[in-house]
Amino acid sequence: MKILTTQLTGLFQRISQQEEAIEDTARLLAQAAVGEGTIFLAAFGEMKAVVSAAIDGAEPLPRVAEWHPESIITSADRIWILAKKDEGDELAGRLADAHMPVAMLTAETKETDMADAFISLKMDKGLLPTEGGGRMLVPHAMGALYVYHAVKMVIDEMLAE
Repeated sequence: MKILTTQLTGLFQRISQQEEAIEDTARLLAQAAVGEGTIFLAAFGEMKAVVSAAIDGAEPLPRVAEWHPESIITSADRIWILAKKDEGDELAGRLADAHMPVAMLTAETKETDMADAFISLKMDKGLLPTEGGGRMLVPHAMGALYVYHAVKMVIDEMLAE
């Protein structure tokens, strides 16, 4: 348990070093919350944990909805794509082509120019060593939830001003 706590603490500290990217994401999403728009969360795989927290959590994100392929998006809306690696690339490309503001979070190391605000958790391998020399425990959802709460905190501060 101690090594897990140590490794998760290290992960959260590494993520917190991306403070500027977290603030950029919050600013972009807050534009929809301040205006008449909706913050659409387009989450893939285990990253859907963020959608659950944002919609059904104790303190839901304002003006939020889960993105679906049939969702109708307007210029007042903002989209946050959350993916393990490249599952959201096709959507990000379409949104970029349509000049729609988009934020993106990927769990694994990646770079992209399709997003206006981008965060990579850089979690390419497990946190804990195994006896066979490998790694196990890849908490993509935990990292994404940490970022979500940091982004929500900044959005809440912006909306309070």
